[in-house]
Amino acid sequence: MALVRYGTATGRWVLLATVLGSSLAFIDATVVNIALPAIGRNLGADAAGLQWTVNGYGLSLAALVLLGGALGDRYGRRRIFQLGVAWFAASSLLCGLAPTTELLIAARVLQGMGGALLTPGALAILEASFVREDRSHAIGAWSGLAGIGGALGPFLGGWLVQVASWRLIFLINVPLALVVLLVSARHVPESRDATVAGRGVDFAGVLTGAVGLGGLTYGFTAWPVRGPGSAVVLASLAVGIAGLIAFVLVERRVAHPMLPLDVFSSRAFSAANIVTFLVYAGNGGVFFLVVLNLQVVAGFPPLAAGIALLPVTVLMLLLSARAGMLAQRIGPRIPMTVGPLVCAAALAWMSGIGPGASYWVDVLPPVVLFGLGLAMLVAPLTATALGALGDARAGIASGVNNAVARAAGLLSVAVLPLAAGIGSGSLTDPVSLHPTYRNALLISAGLMVVGAAVAAGFVPRRLHPATPETAEAPPTPVRTFCDPAAPPRHPQPEHV
Repeated sequence: MALVRYGTATGRWVLLATVLGSSLAFIDATVVNIALPAIGRNLGADAAGLQWTVNGYGLSLAALVLLGGALGDRYGRRRIFQLGVAWFAASSLLCGLAPTTELLIAARVLQGMGGALLTPGALAILEASFVREDRSHAIGAWSGLAGIGGALGPFLGGWLVQVASWRLIFLINVPLALVVLLVSARHVPESRDATVAGRGVDFAGVLTGAVGLGGLTYGFTAWPVRGPGSAVVLASLAVGIAGLIAFVLVERRVAHPMLPLDVFSSRAFSAANIVTFLVYAGNGGVFFLVVLNLQVVAGFPPLAAGIALLPVTVLMLLLSARAGMLAQRIGPRIPMTVGPLVCAAALAWMSGIGPGASYWVDVLPPVVLFGLGLAMLVAPLTATALGALGDARAGIASGVNNAVARAAGLLSVAVLPLAAGIGSGSLTDPVSLHPTYRNALLISAGLMVVGAAVAAGFVPRRLHPATPETAEAPPTPVRTFCDPAAPPRHPQPEHV
């Protein structure tokens, strides 16, 4: 296939399709948080029900996103991306019509399955469609533009909840999905990895990974109410740990693993994903708790709480592409170190938001600082994770990085309230939520600091330069940590 250039008409169409598609998943990862108080009142959901409204989506997304990347490599990234968009639209319709908390959670699980198909496809399409010298710019633009969905989600959600119904936050996905399907069918080129043709699908890996994440998530979510000594909690955590151990064993032994463990022999890839886990665990606390705290504790109306995070969107839009180009010139280590430290300072500042908080004094300054940190970090982090393995493994690189990010956010929502001392309290009760919120954001700031330390110590100053683009070339062996005499790795692109 012919590669496209950033700034051309074809490049803009490809970027539009991937941005809109990713925004579907990003919007629903954030917009639900602003609607949680309304959902709780309307459906009578308790704290665990509200957590599962968030985690039902995150669980299926995290468990299946690796499969989504592998299916895209095998059957065509555009095809699987379109399937995910259509699935996401149908499940969003079910969410909007759900009459009970249980049915809403079930529909959210289905929605996460669609997100698992479309999310890795969006990044892999960018990596596979643009010429190499334009990829960091394209990924940076995607980070900023798709971030609009993530940060505008609370704004749209707050407005819809305040003037109409929380159900519209899901129903609005349907027309957006139709636009994505039309644009991608007409303008996005198909790409796949020819080296995986004829291989079986790693269903054992999918099953054990889902059991592992599901067991841990359920156990940590049930812990505050049932207590650490509960048989249900202990059994769930044991099943989760056993599931993750089984996942690693399966991936080591299966002929064609969903997660080839040799990808972690790339130091840059391993370090990027460790940083991803720490940063997105911190982010999970922010986007889950900040808008909730603004409504429940600070007394903001839904619309004002949604608008509160809008500066993050603006800064990501303005600066992410530039951060990607800067990282391409100076290497990823510096922005991946400084970005999390800036975010940590912002979260520590944001932890002080309490009753009677002023938006202009107490909320806006730390939100702006947080947006600057994310804008500095996200594009270099994503480009490093995708570029470390070479083009022929773009799908698996995207899938792993997305799985790590989603698993971090999932476990964050389950663990942070527990670690922050929620006990048996309610997430919609200001007395219970306020100290939980403060402690959770301080913990999130600590995760950001650790992420910065990992980046400083283990992310390379520069990735190895790649060879010119070729068509459907197989991946070359990766360099291991323990062989300093091994020659530098020069990834061979497949078609990008």
